[in-house]
Amino acid sequence: YKTLSARTAEARRAGAFPALTDLTRHIDRPLSWTGPHNALADTLNLYRRDRTEGQPFALYIGVEKHGLVAQLSSWFSELGIPILALGGYSSQSFVDQVRQDIRRTDGCPVLLYAGDFDPSGEDIDRDFVERVGAFQHVERIALTPEQIDEYDLPPAIGKATDSRASQFVARHGRLVQVELDALPPDTLRGLYQQAIDLRWDLSTFEQVVAAEGAERVQLEELIEALP
Repeated sequence: YKTLSARTAEARRAGAFPALTDLTRHIDRPLSWTGPHNALADTLNLYRRDRTEGQPFALYIGVEKHGLVAQLSSWFSELGIPILALGGYSSQSFVDQVRQDIRRTDGCPVLLYAGDFDPSGEDIDRDFVERVGAFQHVERIALTPEQIDEYDLPPAIGKATDSRASQFVARHGRLVQVELDALPPDTLRGLYQQAIDLRWDLSTFEQVVAAEGAERVQLEELIEALP
């Protein structure tokens, strides 16, 4: 791990390797502008409608690890579907926040979730869903025993000290641990996309995007008309 970290850091300094996502460190600087026109121009650049507006399902993309959020966002941010990174067992504050968010939606709330295949990985989403108590349907996108066999994913020996190990063995006949990261990115994207497509009204989405474009033109005209 130390060798990998040192070599990737060297490659980033040389501009030969992309920057990694660091969720623990950032520059905390208040927003500021050089004048009102700059502020309005930024508003124009940021403006977008809720692209899930009018959809029959209120979709949520769930994932166990925070490290996959950037990748999921690059795939699905255009659709406007919210991403929930559980990061292990969720805090009560996060559970309450998600429940309140669901109450503000109009469609049927659905969670599309991917996590590790191990005793805790199978239990994290169960705990989250039960505590939120608002999802009408939950689909585990990955990982499943069938996917481990289909994609020939390498299993590691599971942790016998996990309090859920015995129940896991009773369900699956063996104690193993397979990381979600072992699944090829294109495969994971396809699994999410397939589940989204089954519940996504494309014509409604296109109408919202068209309205957003028209409103962006209106904003631009308003900014140009200002003294």
